[in-house]
Amino acid sequence: MIRRNNNDKESPAGGNGYILPGILTAIIAGSLLGGFLPETGVQFSLLGRIFLNLLMMIVVPLVIFSIITGITNLGDVKKLGGMGTRTIVYYMITTSISVIIGIILVSILKPGTGFIHGEASPSARYQIDENNNRVVLIDGPGLVRWNYDERYELLLSDQQISGAVVSATRHSVTVRTWERHDPGSSERVGRGDETRMNTKITPRSRGRGFVIDLALSKSLIAKKDRDILDTLEEVVVGDEKTGREGMIPRNIFNAMSRMDVLGLIFFSIVFGVALSVIGERGSAAVAVAGSINHAVHKIVDWIMLIAPLGIFGIIAGRVGQAGGFAGFLPELAVMGKYVIAVVAGLCIHAVVVLPLILFIVTKKNPLRFIAGVGAALLNAFSTASSSATLPITMETVEKNNGISQKTAGFVLPIGATINMDGTALYEAVAAIFIAQVYGIDLTMVDQTVIFITATLAAVGAAGIPEAGLVTMVIVLRAVGLPVEGIGLILAIDWFLDRCRTTVNVWGDSVGAGVIDAVENFLDKRNNS
Repeated sequence: MIRRNNNDKESPAGGNGYILPGILTAIIAGSLLGGFLPETGVQFSLLGRIFLNLLMMIVVPLVIFSIITGITNLGDVKKLGGMGTRTIVYYMITTSISVIIGIILVSILKPGTGFIHGEASPSARYQIDENNNRVVLIDGPGLVRWNYDERYELLLSDQQISGAVVSATRHSVTVRTWERHDPGSSERVGRGDETRMNTKITPRSRGRGFVIDLALSKSLIAKKDRDILDTLEEVVVGDEKTGREGMIPRNIFNAMSRMDVLGLIFFSIVFGVALSVIGERGSAAVAVAGSINHAVHKIVDWIMLIAPLGIFGIIAGRVGQAGGFAGFLPELAVMGKYVIAVVAGLCIHAVVVLPLILFIVTKKNPLRFIAGVGAALLNAFSTASSSATLPITMETVEKNNGISQKTAGFVLPIGATINMDGTALYEAVAAIFIAQVYGIDLTMVDQTVIFITATLAAVGAAGIPEAGLVTMVIVLRAVGLPVEGIGLILAIDWFLDRCRTTVNVWGDSVGAGVIDAVENFLDKRNNS
């Protein structure tokens, strides 16, 4: 078997040299540029796209050849079942703990209490501006609040037409365009959708009664009728409508092109086991896989040389797209208690629970361990993608934290796919927050259902930005909460997505350390 030489231990991907301080500087500089000069910050997003493409380019070969190499290095294929079982059980336990933390915190802080999600006035009179029929003038005392934006939808009750809100004042609301109101239609316009011009509908000049409530974007409406069984089925066999491959892929090349990692993991495990079983006849293929795996890790090293530049582009562009500090900070202030609940829960899990598990099982210093994977955690925060971060995570845990290649190559790809501690916590907090906003009391049974569905739905969340929003629909439907409540958190989700992805990657890294320690202990016991 071809193995990496000792010189590779000083690779820049390990976080040594300028990489770690360079990434920190890039995050700060990108935030300042995008915050104060949002339009300029957006112009730098090309750098981020190039860096992300390079990382995503290497994910497929990294997953396939790392797993094949790791399995063939096990020696005895029987060890695979034990390691796989221990990995999945460990990840499910830590995910369950994170959900419990989230439920307790949001129940104590009650961030949704007193939050106004919209308003209705069945008797208020309104008239359409004669110069612009997309402007509705409201008589009487006007709106209770007037900081509505494109997350909201205005419904003229007596005419049953609606439109996505562009802006509002105390006595007027401007919509993007009018359309027939159909709460279940996938054609409704919500935040982030492309503008649909519909000039056929012209509202009557006067009327009575309006409702302003949260809208729901097309991507979430498409998932509105799904439940946890549908999601688990999609995880196993895929989705024919979207072409997504599941754990057992119909077409491995489609799984590669779509980067459906779970299918790649299954195929790689089967292929690696087959090579081990056929013995000497597979030795040539094993040697080739080892060589390719070595080359792939070297490419990761090269990609990391431009990490600070790429991360600068990602952060500057994303903060700029959010409207800079002027657009983001007011929204953050409005949602302050909710953000505190999510971030506090993530911090408790990441700073207390996971380091405690790491120390008890491995006796490793958690501070040194987290410093070793610092480059991966910063990359996770920047990209909001555990899949894109996977190459760096594997490099850092092996080179800086001494995790064996066979363990890292097996445990981390599985973790990037099914271990979503941060996402599960976030979904539980968001679900209960939405219930509080709408004044819905959740029983202990309801909270238990949220615990179960948040834990399981997180397994079906793809390792891509904002995947948790889609699986959150399942959690809300499980206890009958309004899916439209997701609109409340859309404006700040891009920020919280980065926080929870960082915790996801940290949880994967700790998992690799724990499983590696357990495997080493079992090997020593069996050999003694």
